[in-house]
Formats: sequence, C-alpha cells, structure tokens
Amino acid sequence: MIELKPGARLRSALCDVEVIVIKAPSTAVDVRCGGHPMMGLDQPRPDGLAAAAGFDEGSLLGKRYTNEDGSLELLCTKAGPSTLSEGDTALRLKDAKPLPSSD
Repeated sequence: MIELKPGARLRSALCDVEVIVIKAPSTAVDVRCGGHPMMGLDQPRPDGLAAAAGFDEGSLLGKRYTNEDGSLELLCTKAGPSTLSEGDTALRLKDAKPLPSSD
C-alpha cells in the first residue's frame, strides 16, 4: 500500500509497464501490475517474478485505467504484458468521452 499523488510515476516490478498517476484517493492504495506491487522508477527490479494467474492480459500505451468508483486513474506510458490492478481487482480501461457533434 502506498500513498499516491497526481503526477507520481510508477513501474512494474516484473515487466516494462510504467504509469503516471492522474487521479488518486486520499488513502493508501494497493496498486499492482501482474499481481505484484508497483514501485518507483528509481527502485531496482527484483529477479524471478512472473505474472500471477489472470493478471497477464497486458496494459496498452496511452490508455487510462481506472477502478470501479473512479477514485484512482492511471495513464500507461509504457506498454507491457501485465495487467494493472488495485489489490486483486483488475483496473478497467477508461472509456473516452464522446466529442460533441459538429452539426
């Protein structure tokens, strides 16, 4: 569990996925990638980790991921094979807002 602030950058402990925090709740959050806690960019990556079952769907470059209540939002800045999650719940891809019609 870590305290997040908008603008913070995190990376996966097991693959190339990196994110920027867009929106964060005021409480500590258990942010994971591939089932393992995410870490700061300056922390060394541990050896021998593998994605947990069900957390190997991948994260897409330039896409925003959010939790159910919308209190957490992450922007993926480097894609990879692991899934972003809050604890054991996978984050969902945030839908784009429709543009107004030009009629």
